[in-house]
This record gives sequence, C-alpha cells and structure tokens, in this order.
Amino acid sequence: MEQRLSVITLGVESLSKAKQFYTEGLGWKLSPNSQEGFAVFQIGGMLFALYPKQALAEEVNIPVAKGFSGITLAYNVRRKADVDATLSLAQDAGATILKKAEATFWGGYSGYFSDLDGHVFEIAWNPFWPLDEHGNIDVS
Repeated sequence: MEQRLSVITLGVESLSKAKQFYTEGLGWKLSPNSQEGFAVFQIGGMLFALYPKQALAEEVNIPVAKGFSGITLAYNVRRKADVDATLSLAQDAGATILKKAEATFWGGYSGYFSDLDGHVFEIAWNPFWPLDEHGNIDVS
C-alpha cells in the first residue's frame, strides 16, 4: 500500500448548506465530477468530498447512533483487484473489515475497514478517476 490518501469525505447534515459554505463562503470551486447528492473539490492531488452523513453511515455499515464520526478517508487503487488485496493487507495488520468489497452504484468497486482506533478507510477502484504515476487524482 502506497503512503498516500486519495479522498477525504465529510458526512454533512445538509449537502446544500455545506456546498454553499465551501463555494460561496470559502470560494472553493466545485469539480465538474460533482453530482446530485455528492460534491467534490480538487485539492492538490487529492479530492475533498461532501456526502449526506446518514447515507455515508449506511455506506460504511456504522449507524450514526453508534457514534459514526461522519468522516472517511479513501485510498484509491490503480486496478480493481488491488481493492481486495489492500483490504486483506489491512485485515492482516489488525484492521476490522466493515464492508467487503463490492461493485458500487457509481461504476467502481470498493470496501471499507476501520483501523485500530476506529477510523474508517475506503479502499476504492474508480475507473473515472485515474491515478497518475504518483497516485494523485485530477478531476479538474
């Protein structure tokens, strides 16, 4: 596993208010890859995303009532098969698999694990967000 992150996703109570805060309040520019129900901002070689908190909690199989922080860290891989290999590596190191890898509604393949302190990581292959030789994403 390369030493990098690909996407930081914040689970937000109101996507429209959060988008307004980041775009109008802070002056950030939405990526053209943003969609209904999901906002994406290019930040250097990574992405910063906003997603409804309840939907994100359901995605990672941690109920909000159980203390889900509303934050996930994504590690994107170059090949679909790398998702399963990376999840296995994490599990062998002591991580808890929260969701086994599966095909996603957006056309990729991903799964989730939590580290020893409960921080949630998504391991994802996204054919629409290719990585450069350094592992950076550029969707601008």
